[in-house]
Amino acid sequence: MTVKIEKYHILFYGGPEGYASSRSMILMYDDEGRMSACLRFCDPGMVYENDSEKDGVVYMHIPSHMFSAVVDVIRNEEPLYVYFAFGRGFLSTSMEPVGEGE
Repeated sequence: MTVKIEKYHILFYGGPEGYASSRSMILMYDDEGRMSACLRFCDPGMVYENDSEKDGVVYMHIPSHMFSAVVDVIRNEEPLYVYFAFGRGFLSTSMEPVGEGE
């Protein structure tokens, strides 16, 4: 099931181990305020869990070096969607014209 994302919340974790095998996390919500995705960013050497979907929430595990690029997409692209397929979480924009200049 594909869900349109309307809001997000960012958390950063301190300490040498981070939290829950993550360095930071982005929580994403639908138009009714339900959490639809949890994007966990992992440093090198941290344990990567498999992406999954549970109770309508997509859990994705992404390298920490991609954090800025993901936040840039979240802040600048619309609409934004999340879904789970082929054993992977996906964060997606819609089709856009070439050279739109966003």
